[in-house]
Amino acid sequence: MWIQMEGQELEPRSITNLPVGSNFVVGGYGFSRINTLLDSAFPIKEIDSRVHTVAGAYVRSINFFGLSSKIDIIVPYFAGHYEGEYQGREIGINRSGFGDIRMRFSFNFVGSKAMDASEYQKYSPDFVSGLSVQVIAPTGFYDSQYLINIGSNRWVIKPQWGVAKNYEKWILEGYLGVWLFGENNHFLEGNSLEQEPLFTIKGHAIRTMKSNRWMSFSAGYAVGGNTKINGTLRETQISTLRLAFMYALPISKAGSLKFSAISGIRFQKGSDYNSLAVAYQYKWLDKKEMLKLK
Repeated sequence: MWIQMEGQELEPRSITNLPVGSNFVVGGYGFSRINTLLDSAFPIKEIDSRVHTVAGAYVRSINFFGLSSKIDIIVPYFAGHYEGEYQGREIGINRSGFGDIRMRFSFNFVGSKAMDASEYQKYSPDFVSGLSVQVIAPTGFYDSQYLINIGSNRWVIKPQWGVAKNYEKWILEGYLGVWLFGENNHFLEGNSLEQEPLFTIKGHAIRTMKSNRWMSFSAGYAVGGNTKINGTLRETQISTLRLAFMYALPISKAGSLKFSAISGIRFQKGSDYNSLAVAYQYKWLDKKEMLKLK
């Protein structure tokens, strides 16, 4: 089974406006310890995991009919060890491979028009609101003979609405989203897996500091996501709370490091987990946009 982390993302400042022609590349590493409670129909009731994740991402700011917009793509690679009890004995397996590619388009429609670099220098954000749509493609490693897989073998779409309000050194953000899951017709030896929508609500309090440093405190809740196997509804409703802290530290004019710690608490099905991650971000502006600053 694909160990789901949907609804667990806590990403502050995703609604932040950027000058048109901004580019970012990001490389990151994370380590997670996860306990996942499974459907009682499975021969393994729960799985303990230790997962290493390496991910690369690209982000670009564009002009979408006069609105500040972004496109991004994320390519993850996972290597994990998974343990559980099967027929009275402990078993362990290793899985590694590329995960499902994630692509997202986002735009702000209130308080954040598209601006070139010279206009952006004069921009002072107040209230911002925007929408995003993320698509997860079934490109990751998957084998229907296995209960545990890196990929999901299904399409997933996540629309999200967000708002942000700036208060001098603080930024407050809120997001409402929903995960919409496609059907996996090759789930575990030819069975069919469907999943109901998973609803999310997230909030971030971001403190800006000197030298472009910032830190954030985040919380999110996800509920829903009951599954159906061969059309039969299972008692697998997810109910999880996530808490996170992030610190961003510029180390050069174009580069910065981000450190994060995330903890997830399960109330029904789903995962308890603790994660630590570090990422390096490099940014640059298109040459034609740089010329406007001279």
